[in-house]
Amino acid sequence: MLSHSLLQSGLLHIGVELFCGALIGFTLGLIGGGGSILAVPLMVYAVGVPNPHVAIGTSALAVAINALIGLAQHARAGTVKWRCAGIFASCGVVGAFLGAGLGKAMDGQRLLLLFALLMIGVGALMLHGRKNLGSPGASCNRHNAPKVMTYGLGAGLLSGFFGIGGGFLIVPGLMASTSMPILNAVGTSLVAVSAFGFSTALSYTLSGYVDWQMATLFIAGGALGSILGTRAARSMAGSTGRLTSFFAGVIFLVAFYMIWQGISRL
Repeated sequence: MLSHSLLQSGLLHIGVELFCGALIGFTLGLIGGGGSILAVPLMVYAVGVPNPHVAIGTSALAVAINALIGLAQHARAGTVKWRCAGIFASCGVVGAFLGAGLGKAMDGQRLLLLFALLMIGVGALMLHGRKNLGSPGASCNRHNAPKVMTYGLGAGLLSGFFGIGGGFLIVPGLMASTSMPILNAVGTSLVAVSAFGFSTALSYTLSGYVDWQMATLFIAGGALGSILGTRAARSMAGSTGRLTSFFAGVIFLVAFYMIWQGISRL
């Protein structure tokens, strides 16, 4: 009886992790960001990971691989601007390594609270500019390259510091520095999300902060979710500001939940 109960508990736990992974993959495919925004709180509050640093390190690895799966979908749809992705990601990786070193030196619960406050600010900026459809022909050139590099370095630094893939910073960063539409920013951002995630995951792996079994289940669930999310993004992008508003809404919901959980634990 006891072994049967333990088996059921184990299967339920696996099911929860697969579902959480699918939700993360769907969000990555849909809005390019939000993978780690969801992954960290899901691992801490839904799966029950007691150490926020383990949640951050494990989520960074899972999000990086799920971002590659989503990137393949967007590449087939032709929504990735590869030159912009290369410039942004290469500068961001440098920032991600620096940020990860700083983040591990901070208290985990305080890190989650700061993360939530940053999310609210970014969500407000996205909502404010939701009517700006961008220019479909936007590209990275010698005129805007310094701006793209600056945004990339800054997004990477914050990504590594908070242990996130950084898509919710990269998408608005790409839109602000190049004026590209959000659908292109979503597809292009996945190159940098993956690069930032692997950089952060490597740093946390060296410190022993990655749960490999959990990461595998999150990746397995995320594979299906990312395919569905990419299809939904193409559908929503046709409506004025709809995808941007949804992007901001996800950020607000998760941020307020994290603040509420963080305050209740003080």
